[in-house]
Amino acid sequence: MTYRTDRIEHLLDEGVRDKVYPGAVWAVGDATGLRAHGATGVLDPDEPDVPMRRDTVFDAASLTKIISVWASIGALWEEGKLDLDARLDSFWSEVGGHPLGATTARHLLTHTAGLPLRAQLKSLYGTDPQDVRDGVLHEALHRPPGEAVEYTDRAALILGYLAEHLSGERLDQLTGERAWQPLGMGSTRFGPLPAEIAALCAPTELDQADGTHLKGTAHDFSARLLGGVCGIAGAFTTLDDLAAFLQHMLVASSSAGQPGFGPAWTSKSLSVQTGRLEPARGLFWHPAPGTALADDVWVHYGFTGTGMWISPQQGRWAVLLTNKLYYTRDRQPLADVRDKFRRIAFTYHADGRT
Repeated sequence: MTYRTDRIEHLLDEGVRDKVYPGAVWAVGDATGLRAHGATGVLDPDEPDVPMRRDTVFDAASLTKIISVWASIGALWEEGKLDLDARLDSFWSEVGGHPLGATTARHLLTHTAGLPLRAQLKSLYGTDPQDVRDGVLHEALHRPPGEAVEYTDRAALILGYLAEHLSGERLDQLTGERAWQPLGMGSTRFGPLPAEIAALCAPTELDQADGTHLKGTAHDFSARLLGGVCGIAGAFTTLDDLAAFLQHMLVASSSAGQPGFGPAWTSKSLSVQTGRLEPARGLFWHPAPGTALADDVWVHYGFTGTGMWISPQQGRWAVLLTNKLYYTRDRQPLADVRDKFRRIAFTYHADGRT
């Protein structure tokens, strides 16, 4: 059987034509691996003879939160090194005596910690990484923990610091050991990328400093401010590496003894952890827009134009990687493409039947 691809190809070709993005790569798969994949458009409109390819490297943006922070925290939790419901100040002296100490890892993972809603790291704390860390960990809360679901990048940044505290390792080293190396994600790494790998990278937004599009350097300013490695963003990855990650999630959700994070973490994360609060959230994952909880399709997006979906119930995952930020920060055109892509990917059976 082959997965029906014509509607996906038509959809993504239209996105190139309408300048939603210069190009895109995509895949749909299950616990056995890839079932279908493709690429369309070009790497860079300034170089129209260089097509998007399966091995194109993308600025993962907020997918870093999943493939690095979520995976590392999950591995530490499964090793018994983290109680999700323990106050942070009960085991982390760095936040003792500060408002953040009253929150928990579960609050951070569900965006219910009451953190300030915007990072604004440089304007608030300067450019020294230690000053940024101190400022973020000692800042006043926006509201009491557990009161509301409010997305903020700070949650991932703090969880990255927490993972480093619990492991005694830098986030990039920890993630490499606990997730990327065991899962065979050999093309995934934090930036800035060396020149030979940056050449394979899809360019993102125009850098006003030198008049060229960012390529191999994280678009996210917080990641650049912190040297390329932080919980918010900064990782670069490829289609095949994300396929390996999502395939592992499906395998891990049904069997023990797998490398990296395991079935308990995946199962807990892909279920509602916010009670009656809205919008519903799992642990860093959230239900795909336009779907009911019963549909069991979970998603995470990246600002540069990346996205991935997974459904343990259907035994299926999907990845769509674009560099839409090359053209615009407007979210809506890509949001429309993502919604249609998800509906096709999780509606059609392997032989094209609905």
